[in-house]
Amino acid sequence: MKLSISKNILYQIIFALCIAVPYLNNYELTFLVWTATMIITLRKSYSKQLLIQVSLFTLILGFAFFSSFFHDFYNYDFIRDITYLAKPIIGLLIGYQLCRNSLKNPLQTVIYTGVLLALIHLFIVFYGIVFVGFRNIHQIRGYAGFFSDFEIYVIILILFSDKFGLEIARNKKIFFLSVLVLSAAFYLSRTNFIQFGILFLAMKGYFVPNRKNTTILFSLVLAGLVAYSAILYYNPKRNGKGIEAFLYKVKIAPTEPFKTKINTEDYKDFNDNYRSVENINTYRQMERDGFFTVLFGKGLGSRVDLNKDVWLDNTLLRHISILHNGFMTVYLKSGIVGVFLLLFTIFLLFRKQATSNPELTSLNYLITGTAIFLFISYWVFMGFYFKADTKAILVGLLFALSERIASKKSTQKILE
Repeated sequence: MKLSISKNILYQIIFALCIAVPYLNNYELTFLVWTATMIITLRKSYSKQLLIQVSLFTLILGFAFFSSFFHDFYNYDFIRDITYLAKPIIGLLIGYQLCRNSLKNPLQTVIYTGVLLALIHLFIVFYGIVFVGFRNIHQIRGYAGFFSDFEIYVIILILFSDKFGLEIARNKKIFFLSVLVLSAAFYLSRTNFIQFGILFLAMKGYFVPNRKNTTILFSLVLAGLVAYSAILYYNPKRNGKGIEAFLYKVKIAPTEPFKTKINTEDYKDFNDNYRSVENINTYRQMERDGFFTVLFGKGLGSRVDLNKDVWLDNTLLRHISILHNGFMTVYLKSGIVGVFLLLFTIFLLFRKQATSNPELTSLNYLITGTAIFLFISYWVFMGFYFKADTKAILVGLLFALSERIASKKSTQKILE
């Protein structure tokens, strides 16, 4: 008996694999799987919006390559930087190609993949608590993962399933949301909470500029400031347990990436504001190297001297090639020119909000929300460049899906 798998099912499996593999925290494996997927799903034609995005990220990589000829570098870091700076390009192409080629219901595939990842995460959390004996959130997050942007997108898709034309039975929707929300709760990621808030507001249409939406957004900002003031008043301790540990991270969040004066001899000040340590050292070293370096960067393989040994990814390092901050990483590799190109990729995601097609309008809302969230994502976790990030695939898929809907609408008009 001959076993055959439809192209749609095969592409669903490939999509799930591409989304799941970054969670293994092995970038070499991620790059291998993503590159192979990109090659086997290549198309003859691409949309203008995708080609512009890919071209801008290619230019960032190109300027970094150009700058490399004027600075010393280590071969390993040079090759690794190529793979890191190429990651958004590959991710966008994968999402676009899989959706345009054979995925019959792309958003349904996204949802089922997200639920599967959430179930796996909950199993890991359960195993860590019951069999390993973890009793605080720091241990659980270190063992099971620190965040999952993809699962937040799936929660949004389910909450607004009607707007996306998705038919999900009520019992199934409740089960999916219960699994995803519980999984997200165990990540206790500040960034994911912000992501959910931004995407939720985007889907409600609150980023469409008008007086009513401005009033609503201002009220929400004011409420946020009041809530933050309450946290400051409560003054959660640095080594607190459970929710207090999370509240402490919320307390230091506004200053953590922006602090300009840090006592590097005080381990508490150093650890709590480590992202700022990276930014400060990068800025000083770039300024020291002159105008050309500031403009075009230090190129592929360039490093930042932290001036002391630091444990990163279970390795003791003093010189680092990749920073937490995506903007500063691009600044290091491609200079101010690269940063402007990166900002341009974000601005191009902002969409015309309202259309005559409700599904297309909802996709525009989601892409616009993604653009807003990317400013935070690049600043905190390198955005598309982060080795465990999958948003580039999702954005590529949303591009392709919006084109499919627009094309279908145009065909219907012609037939009419």
